[in-house]
Amino acid sequence: QVHLLESGGGLVQPGGSLRLSCAASGSIFSPNPAGWYRQPPGKERELVATITGSGVANYAGSVKGRFTISRDNAKNTVYLQMNNLKPEDTAVYYCNAVLVVAGGLKMDWGQGTQVTVSS
Repeated sequence: QVHLLESGGGLVQPGGSLRLSCAASGSIFSPNPAGWYRQPPGKERELVATITGSGVANYAGSVKGRFTISRDNAKNTVYLQMNNLKPEDTAVYYCNAVLVVAGGLKMDWGQGTQVTVSS
């Protein structure tokens, strides 16, 4: 069964950096956008960044200038480089993409990776 798997989360001090990866066990449908979302403690899931199949990125205002989303279609992987992290970036981070599965396409979510920003 094809699915997404995030990695790269952890505990980091304010001002630090992390790089999240979202790898598909099969193929990501490259023409479709992919994205990163996050759910802070006690809050709703929110959009962090999206990237089109051609590589055009969009960011939430709160992360613009600090985070960079990218994708490697050959590796079926989407990345989120997070710099100058702040305590308010603490959340479970999820990736979202369309996968190629038997019989067609399926939008999928990863299981999430915890990012904690604290001194």
